[in-house]
Amino acid sequence: MLIAMRACVQRVSEANVVVDGEITGSIERGVLVLLGVTASDTPDDLSWLAEKIIQLRIFPDDQEKMNCSLLEIGGAMLVVSQFTLYADCRKGRRPSFVAAAPPEQAERMYDQFVNYVAGQGIATATGQFRAAMQVRLTGDGPVTMWIDSAERGGS
Repeated sequence: MLIAMRACVQRVSEANVVVDGEITGSIERGVLVLLGVTASDTPDDLSWLAEKIIQLRIFPDDQEKMNCSLLEIGGAMLVVSQFTLYADCRKGRRPSFVAAAPPEQAERMYDQFVNYVAGQGIATATGQFRAAMQVRLTGDGPVTMWIDSAERGGS
């Protein structure tokens, strides 16, 4: 099994994260990214995944075909840390999370991912790392995609 930085990407018309009754991050049109990090992830994984999400042509053009990227529509990205993307449920009934990066490393990579995306001109919002969060979204489509940096192919 290939282990790599992983994202679940959902196209949304709006989304927010609530921690202790307070909204910590909120966007309108754009994508909600649930981001999982492993101990073996590198800066190359991070930049590749961020660019892939920013450039994905998953927004409708004038003919309602998915031909526009987040960058082209001026959309935003809400990034939520999600170690549970690495749940291994093959044995027993309690998931194992040994593939997920240790919290300190995961938080560094998460922050770097958010900063990279913001540096590309994308309005970004976040959840709160290591907090119990309620993620609220209005899906648009629905359009949901799973992307792993280990599955890099062409651009």
